[in-house]
Amino acid sequence: FSSFRFDIYRKVPKDLTQPTYTGAIISVCCCLFILFLFLSELTGFIATEIVNELYVDDPDKDSGGKIEVNLNISLPNLHCELVGLDIQDEMGRHEVGHIDNSMKIPLNNGDGCRFEGHFSINKVPGNFHVSTHSATAQPQNPDMTHVIHKLSFGDKLQVQNVHGAFNALEGADKLSSNPLASHDYILKIVPTVYEDMSGKQRYSYQYTVANKEYVAYSHTGRIIPAIWFRYDLSPITVKYTERRQPLYRFITSICAIIGGTFTVAGILDSCIFTASEAWKKIQLGKMQ
Repeated sequence: FSSFRFDIYRKVPKDLTQPTYTGAIISVCCCLFILFLFLSELTGFIATEIVNELYVDDPDKDSGGKIEVNLNISLPNLHCELVGLDIQDEMGRHEVGHIDNSMKIPLNNGDGCRFEGHFSINKVPGNFHVSTHSATAQPQNPDMTHVIHKLSFGDKLQVQNVHGAFNALEGADKLSSNPLASHDYILKIVPTVYEDMSGKQRYSYQYTVANKEYVAYSHTGRIIPAIWFRYDLSPITVKYTERRQPLYRFITSICAIIGGTFTVAGILDSCIFTASEAWKKIQLGKMQ
């Protein structure tokens, strides 16, 4: 009994093998091809991929039923003392002239205003709007032409591979609209979860938007324009998860690359060698 019997990789003495010029070329090409595929697999193994899925749930249950909103809008033809933010929803909230975490920056030598606000809304259908409703005295002809710089919900996601509608109204320009027109932006908010490699989750919201313009009259016949953001929440949650290829799959791919390439190269070399030997015999007249 000998342990050598278990050797399935039997060695052929070197003096019994025959090197060929064709075999050398195939061997070099084979090694280069293996190196190329190995580097490609290594790049894919090191890089992370982002997988998305959909499910029905409220992802951020620790938020207390609130959604953080960031609004940045410029009204170049309306004084800052006239600009206000009103919030109302189906839970009975009705807040006129919200001022917490908000800032008004004069524009055009005080003739215009840039409003920046950070506030929270309830996770129920409702609206918030920029208007002159909270002003002590209503102007005769308020000009609600505007530019929206930012409207986002929840945490900010700075991820290159995620291209979603997190700030769909960025750059919305209504400066050429009717100054006395009201603007309705109807938003459909979609909860979004991003989970990184460490398992940390961030909660944000994407949204789709449709808008219309119209002239609204009060019960006294006066025109009181406003910029409305009417929102509703989708029950569907989008989840993005960072993943990396598992090590066992990487090893399996490398083994398949090396084994498959050597096998195919060996078959190709064998076919070429057999064909060349047959051709030599034909030239020598040894084959009938």
